[in-house]
Amino acid sequence: MGGQTLTDQGFDIIFRGARTANAWRDEPVSDELLKKIYDDMKWGPTSANSSPLRIVFLKTPAAKERLKPFLMEGNINKVMTSPVTAIFAYDSKFYEHLPFLFPHADARSWFEGNAPLIETTAFRNSSLQAAYFIISARAHGLDCGPMSGFDNARTDAEFFTDGRFKSNFICAMGYADTSKTLPRSPRFRFEDACRIL
Repeated sequence: MGGQTLTDQGFDIIFRGARTANAWRDEPVSDELLKKIYDDMKWGPTSANSSPLRIVFLKTPAAKERLKPFLMEGNINKVMTSPVTAIFAYDSKFYEHLPFLFPHADARSWFEGNAPLIETTAFRNSSLQAAYFIISARAHGLDCGPMSGFDNARTDAEFFTDGRFKSNFICAMGYADTSKTLPRSPRFRFEDACRIL
């Protein structure tokens, strides 16, 4: 795949033209589409192929009501009116799957008993995978509204009762009502954010 590139239209869809959605059209998101999005994003790289991301998709009003008490006020409507909201979480025992996911070495032993490394690896790589999911969702025609304004501990107690999975952030998804999209905020220039040494 080296040397190949997306068209300008492709870059517009996933980056330049994509916007954070705040309101939604009344159009459902199918389970089949969510599966396609996942099946594309899962190929994104993670440390030792650790793949710690776990996702719970809230589609029904009853499921979203379970999350509602833990949302910051400004996020309630965005979640409750969305066709689907994903809870992006990570498996705190992801290393148990490494004999399958990374059979080239005894990678499980790198993590067992090393709580700081486990936490850092799980959080970092689930964040990467969730970002891949957002890019894949945009490529498949969805708009996304990622947010961190919620109570992680109470969300985990509600949705991940055994304590193994830990929420990272949430993301409402669907087809945006662009009449309620905020003006695009500025971004740093390359010269402001980057150095080449």
